[in-house]
Amino acid sequence: MKDRLIAALALIWANTAAAHQIKAAMTTVLIDPGSEQLELMHRFYLHDTEHAVEKLFGEEADLFQNASDRARFAEYVHDTVKLKDETGKTIPLTLYSGSIDGQFFWVTQRAPMPDVLNRLQMRHDALRDVWSEQVNMVNFKTHDTVHTLHFNGADGWLWVNFSK
Repeated sequence: MKDRLIAALALIWANTAAAHQIKAAMTTVLIDPGSEQLELMHRFYLHDTEHAVEKLFGEEADLFQNASDRARFAEYVHDTVKLKDETGKTIPLTLYSGSIDGQFFWVTQRAPMPDVLNRLQMRHDALRDVWSEQVNMVNFKTHDTVHTLHFNGADGWLWVNFSK
């Protein structure tokens, strides 16, 4: 009887621990045609990020106590997000920052504004190599509209069209 109780409690605890992982991230791309840059702000739930860092860099990784682990995670995100202009030319992204703020881990990138901005192509694989169920939502915000992409499953490069 005692063994069954321990097994039941262990199962409840495991389900509760897994329930706290959301496995979803939100990115906002600010587009101001008057500006010379695009700004990409990636927001990851800190709980997801902690688990991902352990899987990516080993169980000794510690986002709270180790600035180099925070920098490694920011670099990982930087390496898994790509942009192309409408001709297929890669838009170079610059990693600007990676930091903890409340319950989120933020990674900020910047990119030069393309000469022509009718549409963009994007790839967002952050954490999708860690969890197959990871969903990355990207909102492209201009002064008067928001266009959204969802990266999940086997999604690779997706297009966002600003002329609609």
